[in-house]
Amino acid sequence: MNMTHPPDWRRPLILGVGGTTRPGSSTEKALRIALDSAADAGAETIALVGEDLDFPMYAPHHPERTAKAARFIGLVAACQGLVIASPGYHGIVSGLVKKALDHVEDLRDSPLPYLENRAVGCIACAAGWQATGSTLVSLRSVVHALRGWPTPLGGAINTAQPDSGLDAGARAQLQTIGRQVVHFARATGALAALTSEAGQVHEARAG
Repeated sequence: MNMTHPPDWRRPLILGVGGTTRPGSSTEKALRIALDSAADAGAETIALVGEDLDFPMYAPHHPERTAKAARFIGLVAACQGLVIASPGYHGIVSGLVKKALDHVEDLRDSPLPYLENRAVGCIACAAGWQATGSTLVSLRSVVHALRGWPTPLGGAINTAQPDSGLDAGARAQLQTIGRQVVHFARATGALAALTSEAGQVHEARAG
């Protein structure tokens, strides 16, 4: 993927982030269902899960970053939308996911700081509706604080239910989230392209 070229809003890059340190967790499965839906809608997708997010705690006074952390930051900067999936650890976002999102602070001085102008699909998985709901609310709050746009639909997956909560209804919910992220990315990309084109026409006429 060449990050030096302007993004193609017709085929936006959607970054998936989350899961747990256990490969194939319910949270990772939920994330991949949403990403598959985004791909079916025409997006390019990349998933960073589990070991991909295993880097040190964020330390703003130490600018050095591991290869994994640098890759994460670079992909966040390059993407046009995200899907973030977290397990509910004691009713809130897991440390693995929160630690990764803390590194978005490195983008504070970027042309699009933090998660600005990006749609973010939020998914929470927990063994019970109480923890699922509180985790989803905390994740959406983090996305708001990072200037992202949570999609209208959030994913609440109760892993205490049969098939780890990933029944037909849950899958439909996750697929909708994937499509919503892509639709928003295309809409904002098209608007940016039109704005740029209008600015160029204005400059040409003025010149």
